[in-house]
Amino acid sequence: MSKPSIFVTRALPGDPTPRLREVADVEIWPGDEPPPHGELVRRAADADALLTMLTDPIDDAVLDAGKRLRIVAQMAVGYDNVDVAAATERGILVTNTPGVLTETTADLAFALLLAAARRIVEGDRLTRTGGWKSWHPSFLLGQDVHGATLGIVGLGQIGLAVARRARGFDMRILYHDRTRHPQAEAELGAEYVSLDRLLGESDFVSLHVPLASQTRHLIGQRELSLMKPSAVLVNAARGAVVDQQALCAALKERRIAAAGLDVAEIEPIPVDDPLLTLDNVVVTPHIGSASVATRARMAEMAVESVLQALRGELPSNCVNAEAFSRRKQA
Repeated sequence: MSKPSIFVTRALPGDPTPRLREVADVEIWPGDEPPPHGELVRRAADADALLTMLTDPIDDAVLDAGKRLRIVAQMAVGYDNVDVAAATERGILVTNTPGVLTETTADLAFALLLAAARRIVEGDRLTRTGGWKSWHPSFLLGQDVHGATLGIVGLGQIGLAVARRARGFDMRILYHDRTRHPQAEAELGAEYVSLDRLLGESDFVSLHVPLASQTRHLIGQRELSLMKPSAVLVNAARGAVVDQQALCAALKERRIAAAGLDVAEIEPIPVDDPLLTLDNVVVTPHIGSASVATRARMAEMAVESVLQALRGELPSNCVNAEAFSRRKQA
């Protein structure tokens, strides 16, 4: 009996693939760039499992090709690149890697907040290019973080982790979410408010919602107009949660003070994007979970999901358990 076949769309940190090779034939896409869509379709045709990244579009074409496909194991928390409904219809399991990257991503979000508030990147650039001429009392003035008001949009695991960091800076914490979180209110002093009130009162706004139809361009021209001229926007969620064109205009016209972004509507962000011409924005290349330990744990989690599926088990991090029932009935 031939072994199952697994296609991994990028080399994995920590290289946990020997565990996969014990039970399956494993092929790993070489290089740092994602496989072209046509290549992904072709590889899916022979695969029992796909281990994917957020840059891999898992659509009807891929799923239709995967006649033997049992699982799409996504090495990320978000899975908006996967057509989960289409996978469920075909009895294909979809998994993600939640929890393990919470603290690392919260670290990055708070780092962006600090960097944008205190103009760290701008100061580094001026130092390297001779812009630091002398000390001056008005040189590179930024915004205080300690004691300021932080508005968190989306109080999931990462949002909560950011709130815990904010307590260390004695910040007032406002939050907006689909549901209230009484425990966070009691433990962190977080106050549940409407989105409009959060935007109007916050010195810093940090976004931590998944990308869905309801959250696409959640922050647009109207929402930006509600923010203080001294406010800083942080987005370590998904790029399309913010209308990037509206944000660029608000930053250029100084209608808000600054932004710290780990994500963009188009990734990688084009080098000629007007956002990159602005001094009051810090942009990092989607590195929220990019620590050695966290990425290795994410890879291990995705590998374990594949192994569970190949054993006929429901993976621990399955996001469409209905597909498991469909497969068992087939």
